[in-house]
Amino acid sequence: MSGELKDKARAFLDLHRGAGCFVMPNAWDAGSARLLAAAGFPALGTTSAGIAFAMGLPDYEDRIPRAVMLEACAAIAAAVDIPASGDLEAGYGDTPEAVAETMRLAIEAGLAGASLEDHLVGGENELYGLEAAAERVAAARAAIDASGIPFVLTARAECYLTGHPDPFAESVRRLNRYREAGADCLYAPGQTSAEEMARLVREVDGPINVVMGLAGAAFTVNELAALGVKRISVGGSLARASFAVVKAAAEEMAGPGTFTFSARAIPDGELNAFMAGERGER
Repeated sequence: MSGELKDKARAFLDLHRGAGCFVMPNAWDAGSARLLAAAGFPALGTTSAGIAFAMGLPDYEDRIPRAVMLEACAAIAAAVDIPASGDLEAGYGDTPEAVAETMRLAIEAGLAGASLEDHLVGGENELYGLEAAAERVAAARAAIDASGIPFVLTARAECYLTGHPDPFAESVRRLNRYREAGADCLYAPGQTSAEEMARLVREVDGPINVVMGLAGAAFTVNELAALGVKRISVGGSLARASFAVVKAAAEEMAGPGTFTFSARAIPDGELNAFMAGERGER
């Protein structure tokens, strides 16, 4: 595992250091991960929201224990030959030591990277103080470095999502500090304007992740690449789109009593053949 994981992590890190922009879609189980990998993406992320929804739970960190989330992430990572980065929310612990342990466990789970949010554990709209948040990033970095795996640490500034009065300026301030503390990739989810995305790229010293699939943000890969974005993720939007298909099918069956949804389904034989491929037979 360690040699294979080291290779995956190195490839993932190289994507952040090389030229151009890449898309990292987010899977919520092994099946969705395999479909995404087959499409040719160089890496994928997990989605805490999608994993929670698949368990019939809302997307709140305290609803799914760390061990359960890491088990889900491990299944995703094991299902594909490309690097997988874990959505590990706010690190499953309030202290830097807890965050460090989460990163050690993430590496044991076979992840090639992970993201760390800076909102208070258990707090809906509160952020850690800047230095407290930076200490958590530094603790994650130290644990990663001690592993010998070139694991990619993404630090998130949750300013837009927590209603900060000046989310852009505070995001820049925080992301630059997290870069100093050891983050490889920086992320401020919630931006919807091209102007702010371009400014973030200019004013933050490090590769920038932008999330697509949120309301109000509709850009192409080429447009985001032209802004200087390094990585594009989609958060829980693919999982939500899948749930939308199930909801629409349920309403069709319960309402008019028809089954036209099945015409858009992947044929049983095709999906069975795909899942019985190289990864499916292991």
